[in-house]
Amino acid sequence: MLEGRFITLGVTGGIAAYKAADLASKLAGQGAAVHVIMTRSAGEFVRPLTFEALTGNTVNSDLFVSSPGLKMPHIDLSGQADLLVVAPATANILGKLAHGIADDLLTTTLLASTCPVLLCPAMNVHMYANKAVQENIVKLTEFGYHFVEPEVGRVACGHFGRGRLAGTGAIMRAITVLLQSPGDMKGLTVVVTAGGTREPIDPVRYISNHSSGKMGYALAEAASSRGARVILVSAPTALPQPPGVEPVPVETAREMHSAVMRYYPGADIVIKAAAVADYRCERQAADKIKKTGEKMTLELVRNPDILAELGAGKREGVTLVGFAAETSQLEKNAREKLSGKNLDLLVANDVTVPGAGFGSDTNIVKLFFAGGRVEALPEMDKLAVAHKILDAVMTVRKTNK
Repeated sequence: MLEGRFITLGVTGGIAAYKAADLASKLAGQGAAVHVIMTRSAGEFVRPLTFEALTGNTVNSDLFVSSPGLKMPHIDLSGQADLLVVAPATANILGKLAHGIADDLLTTTLLASTCPVLLCPAMNVHMYANKAVQENIVKLTEFGYHFVEPEVGRVACGHFGRGRLAGTGAIMRAITVLLQSPGDMKGLTVVVTAGGTREPIDPVRYISNHSSGKMGYALAEAASSRGARVILVSAPTALPQPPGVEPVPVETAREMHSAVMRYYPGADIVIKAAAVADYRCERQAADKIKKTGEKMTLELVRNPDILAELGAGKREGVTLVGFAAETSQLEKNAREKLSGKNLDLLVANDVTVPGAGFGSDTNIVKLFFAGGRVEALPEMDKLAVAHKILDAVMTVRKTNK
């Protein structure tokens, strides 16, 4: 979604400035050209070198010093930008902007901008609640500025309440929407499965896999940002719930099977990104199994094959997407799964390749289409991969009409 987009990122002097580094990294990872403006006080919290390393571009901080490729920094950094983001946005910058004060590079760039501006406030709880700050936010909203509201939680000073910078995921979602996320999935219902199921052995132990759920959660977030109603059927993960989705927590393969079949009749698209256990214990011990010898044998039985069942009974108009995590013979195994389970699209990756393994923030995938076409994607942030997959899904739907 962000490939080739020019994004100017303003970083102001709050403790949350360090979180802007993660945002810059995520933006660059999705292909955006990120140009950072740091205020003088921001440099007290994070060094410019951090952002230069993450974005590959010189950090701008002086109104009267031009960076390479910029003749007039405040004009070029506003005029070329598709979007201007301020994260964190302190009470000071909100006050200046609300009253038209332009006394440094960031404020002059903001006032010269004609592109959308996204402000991400972060400050002390009581500062955020202050009437002057709230009035400035109201005024800026009326002026047409966009906001990502801060989170409720413990802030650096120790107080608890609203004031903590919104998470990177929430800011990224707002950025995607402002950069005219296609909205091509409005009116569609998408069922996404994510995470690795757990098959209990006894009340203490279970059989599972290394899936983190990150790819499935990225797909759910991306589909939601494109206007879809998203039902996220998720095995246990350590991930925050993506904004705007309907969560359906499950644990075992049979629970996931039941949930998917419950929502399938109303689905337009089903994306099976979860790593579902193929087998479960035939008998779950009622009590914790104690050590009794050098070996222990578990009798395993097959779990339902959710994807195969969906493929066998696929309804007209439904797009079915599967995933294949492979360690060898990727293309052969992917093609067999694609045809054997009657899929419209299969996403395959080699989990032994750096940047494509379990738990990684990036992925390297190949898209296998039912018609025989294969599209290889380079290493990208998982949210970027998710949007590429959804682009492919929408192309398939148009072709199958």
